[in-house]
Amino acid sequence: MALYAIGDTHLSLASDKPMDVFGGGWKGYVEKLRAGFAQVKPEDTVVLCGDLSWAMRLEEGQEDFAFLDALPGRKLLLKGNHDYWWNTASKMSAFFRDCGFSTLHILHNNCYRYGGYALCGTRGWFYEETGDRKVFLRELIRLEASLKAAEDLPKLCFLHYPPCYQGYVCREIIELLERYQVELCCYGHLHGGSHRLAVEGRYGAVEYRLVSADYLNFRPQKICE
Repeated sequence: MALYAIGDTHLSLASDKPMDVFGGGWKGYVEKLRAGFAQVKPEDTVVLCGDLSWAMRLEEGQEDFAFLDALPGRKLLLKGNHDYWWNTASKMSAFFRDCGFSTLHILHNNCYRYGGYALCGTRGWFYEETGDRKVFLRELIRLEASLKAAEDLPKLCFLHYPPCYQGYVCREIIELLERYQVELCCYGHLHGGSHRLAVEGRYGAVEYRLVSADYLNFRPQKICE
C-alpha cells in the first residue's frame, strides 16, 4: 500500500480544450498519465490536487471522470481554480455513485485516513492576486475544518494553490499548517516557467512539494508507503 499525489490533469476528453496545444511536455499528456499511473496498485491512494477536468458541469465531465476512475487506486479529489464542474460534496458523490465510479472520493471539509496519517486539504487561494477576501476566508475555514477532522492523527495536507512560492507567502494558511503540526504539504497550480518559483523542501516547520502533472512528467509522486 502506498500514497501518491498529482495535480492538474486538465482532462478534456469530451470537449475541445486539450492541453496538447501548449506543446512541450503536454504533448500526448493523456497517454502519459495512463502510463504514469501504471506504478499505482489497486490498494494504493492517490490525492488529485485540483484542476482535474475542463468541464463546466458535472455531466460534461463524465468521460474525464471515467478515465480517472479507471486508473488504479483510490482517488481523493480536491477542487482547483479551473474545476467549474465542482458542486456540493453530496451531489458529486451521488453523481459518481450513479455513474458507477467507485474509486473517486471528495476531499472537502473532511479528511481521510491513510495508515496512521490523516489526509487533509482544500483548494487554497491567492488573496493578493484575486482580491476576493470572502473566498479567501472561506478557504481558511475549509482548511481548518479538514485539519480539525483529523483530531490527533499526524497530518499530511494537500492544496491546489501553493501557500508559498518565490516572492509570495500566504501567512494565514502557513500559520494553520504549522498550528496543526502538518508534516507535509503538496500543491499544484504552477506550470511551465512557473515551476522555477516553487518552494520545495522545508519552509518553516512544514515540508512542501510541487505535484503539478507537467512538473512530475505525469507520473504521480510517491509520498509514503
